[in-house]
Amino acid sequence: MSSDFETYEQDFGTLTAEITNKVGRIPKLAGEEKTQLVLNVDKQLEEVRELLEQMDLEVREIPIQSRGMYNSRLKSYKQEMEKLEKDFKRSRIAYSDEVRNELLGEDGGSSETQRAHLLDNTERLERSSRRLDAGYQIAVETEQVGAEILANLHTDREKIQRSRDRLRETDTNLGKSSRILTGMLRRIIQNRILVFILGAIILLTIVLAIYFNLRGH
Repeated sequence: MSSDFETYEQDFGTLTAEITNKVGRIPKLAGEEKTQLVLNVDKQLEEVRELLEQMDLEVREIPIQSRGMYNSRLKSYKQEMEKLEKDFKRSRIAYSDEVRNELLGEDGGSSETQRAHLLDNTERLERSSRRLDAGYQIAVETEQVGAEILANLHTDREKIQRSRDRLRETDTNLGKSSRILTGMLRRIIQNRILVFILGAIILLTIVLAIYFNLRGH
């Protein structure tokens, strides 16, 4: 399982290095060339997001005792992704001479104001993105806790079921033992009655023998 995570890490490193290089080139370009590079970077960022999702799934499959280290690494990758997206957004706003002339003309003060507005909007989007990421992380952690609770409940249910089966088996054995003891007690009583009857017969025989013996004399 960890080998898959490490493979994703390598892909993550390769992609982020390419994106970093391209993001640095974007402000220096203009026109169609810039548009194509922006689209290319946007596509690669989506691939990085998918990689992070795969890494997150892999971490959830790792045993709990080993999960902490991978969670820390994944967190650092998400932070790196946030920084990369932030740099990408700023690189798109950073203007070349052509973009400056198209948007702002000769009004330098207005250019600074519009650029400040764009940066402010970007910051707001980033804050919203961070809140969404935090909410997603909480949801993932809640899902993990829920899964662990369900697993524990399933284990407890199996234990209770086994205990119930043992109680049923014990009850069955007790029933058999009770029947055996009852039979033994019945036989003991019968044997005692037989001994008493035989004793009475023998005693009666002795008495009669003595009686007839005395009577004959």
